[in-house]
Amino acid sequence: MDTPVHKRFRWPRLFIRFAVAGLAGYAGLILVLYFLQTAMIFPRGGSVWRTPADPAYRWAYEDVTLDVWNESTCGWYVPVENARGTLLFCHANAGTMADRLESMAVFRDLGFNCFIFDYGGYGNSSGSPSEDRCNADALAAWTHLTSTKGEKADRIVIFGRSLGGGIATNLAWEVRSTPPAALILESTFESVVKMGQEIFLFVPVRWFIRDRFDSAAKIGEVNTPVLIIHSPDDEIIPYHHGKRLFELAREPKTFLDIRGDHNAGWYDSGLVYTEGLAQFLDPLVPRAGLDQ
Repeated sequence: MDTPVHKRFRWPRLFIRFAVAGLAGYAGLILVLYFLQTAMIFPRGGSVWRTPADPAYRWAYEDVTLDVWNESTCGWYVPVENARGTLLFCHANAGTMADRLESMAVFRDLGFNCFIFDYGGYGNSSGSPSEDRCNADALAAWTHLTSTKGEKADRIVIFGRSLGGGIATNLAWEVRSTPPAALILESTFESVVKMGQEIFLFVPVRWFIRDRFDSAAKIGEVNTPVLIIHSPDDEIIPYHHGKRLFELAREPKTFLDIRGDHNAGWYDSGLVYTEGLAQFLDPLVPRAGLDQ
């Protein structure tokens, strides 16, 4: 007996409908990711809710405002007595520089002045964040230290945590003709594209991501000692990103294993973290009175 026509074509039609619905959903996901990518990479939020003069610290500091693209980039220069050098701090993509005083304290205890700044659109810095704007902010900070403050390039350590690692790597790459004393990258990625590919497995993120922060493509041309810090427990940026950056970096280079999650690993690791920093930095930027 022949199958009725209406039953004979039911399954192909259902398949076509499901396929069309699936493609529409896939296209919708790509559109959502495309339009939300800036908010995902730069969540911003937070305010400059305290300063280095906060009662818990009472540090003397200078408010600094840099002109970047006719916008204002705000930062703090926090000196220490008998400084051995200056740390240029590129922070992560959430919060503001007000959230980084505890981290700055570690480097101050190691004898470093600190200069930290908020990217465009963060804190009191005007404008909007993007890869180009963040890189311009960091370069303006470097220029302020080397020109306005008269800091020697070989006494400046560039430090980047998480997203700040991409900005710090680009800065070290841009100023490689007059290299800094060192580059320190903590809990950071190979590139935003690589992260996107690992999170959204079936989405062609390479096609549409605007802000790439491709540290893997640049770190091999950075001609200064490099310290990579990463935790195997990092739940946001996988450990293998740090290991890959280490493989790509030039000698001399050091890898420091810490423990703990993405945001608190540096704190939870205690002496492993602080002593690892000291062992890396002491030969490169000797403390006052110990210059060789």
